[in-house]
Amino acid sequence: MKQVAKTFISAVAGLTLVAGAAFSASAQEAKTLEQLLEQVQQSRQASQRIDQQRESAFRQERADKQALLRQAQQQLVNENKRSERLQQEYSDNESTIAAKEVELDNMIGTLGEIFGVIRGAASDTIGRISTSVVSAQYPGRHIVLENLAQARELPNIAELEDLWLALLTEMTESGKVSRFKGEVTLLGGGSEVRDVIRLGSFNLVSDGEYLLYSDSSEQMQPLARQPAGHVLKELKSFEKLQSGFGGIFLDPARGQILGLLTQKATLMEHYHNGQEVGYAITVLLILGFIIAIYKLVTLTIVGNKMRAQLKNKDKPSDANPLGRILKVYHENPSVDADNLELKLDEAILRETPRVEAGVNIIKILAAIAPLMGLLGTVIGMIGTFQSITLFGTGDPRIMAGDISMALVTTALGLIAALPLIIIHSIVAGRSKFVLHILDEQAAGIVAEHAEKHAAPKVAANKAAKGE
Repeated sequence: MKQVAKTFISAVAGLTLVAGAAFSASAQEAKTLEQLLEQVQQSRQASQRIDQQRESAFRQERADKQALLRQAQQQLVNENKRSERLQQEYSDNESTIAAKEVELDNMIGTLGEIFGVIRGAASDTIGRISTSVVSAQYPGRHIVLENLAQARELPNIAELEDLWLALLTEMTESGKVSRFKGEVTLLGGGSEVRDVIRLGSFNLVSDGEYLLYSDSSEQMQPLARQPAGHVLKELKSFEKLQSGFGGIFLDPARGQILGLLTQKATLMEHYHNGQEVGYAITVLLILGFIIAIYKLVTLTIVGNKMRAQLKNKDKPSDANPLGRILKVYHENPSVDADNLELKLDEAILRETPRVEAGVNIIKILAAIAPLMGLLGTVIGMIGTFQSITLFGTGDPRIMAGDISMALVTTALGLIAALPLIIIHSIVAGRSKFVLHILDEQAAGIVAEHAEKHAAPKVAANKAAKGE
């Protein structure tokens, strides 16, 4: 209705403008009042005709709009009826579906339980197969089982056979050692195709390395940290076999134990956990070894020279302790035995510091090493208690570093002390052996000298008694 009113107002305004324009033109052309009156009447008649035409057009348009309105109202009634009909059909279909489901359940019977068992078995088999190293050789076996586990309808014979074949393949391949070509992802980036040996469903090995299989990325990758050397030695020997039997180390946990090796600290990592105290103990051990090696070399050289001197006592040399002692004897041939013994003891006392130099240092280092280990233990426990004070005991990894330091330094102190004690015993034995030779030779010299001086006196006494 608003649109009709707007159309009517526009028509009236246009008619008024046209009439005004005609009246103005006629007024300009009219010369007398009669002509003007005639022109006005003519304009009025023209305007009436135009109004009648416009009114007729408006009435016709109004009738058309009424017809459209009636048509729309009829369509609305039809749609409402259709909606009611569809709602009724929907309700009827729901009832029919419910009845059919009940009928289907009754017809399925025990097949529903079988279907549940099959889906459960498929789900369990997916987890077993996807994480198995057998999938490294036969990829994509779990896709069929995933479709079976997620299916909404009863499985067909082919799908049941796929489940059976998957289980049978896993059981069969778990007892085989097979070789195959596979793409191995390298730790440094990239990948390469290698000859891979699969040890049943336990491990994968290639080029003297143990491999891990990732079920998420379906890739094989070498362990970040391989097992001990004797394990890899057996592995390399096994890879060279072409037939027969061979020994190899297996991971019964199907790779979990090998995976834990990447988190296990190495010997060097344990050593560095000792930190500064551990390094100081190492310096003590190295210093003790250097002194011990030096003393062993020097004492060996001195011992060889002394053995050579024993073969030539008449020509004493200043290059060895025994030669210097013999030289004292040759320089004092006429003194009595007591004075000679004192002079030889003095010479031995001069040689003793040279022979024993550094031996006591090794002993001191052997005593200091465990004390430094105890110091590291105390420092580590102090750090542990500080961590407990700040962070509590919720996370043991926070305290692991300090506890490791406490234990490692104790071990390092004992490890350093044990060889130092043994080396000290060896070096001390060598030095005592040298000093023993010197004492032995000095005693022999004194005895020989005493016999020489006592012989003339004995002869004189015999002669005096004979007279």
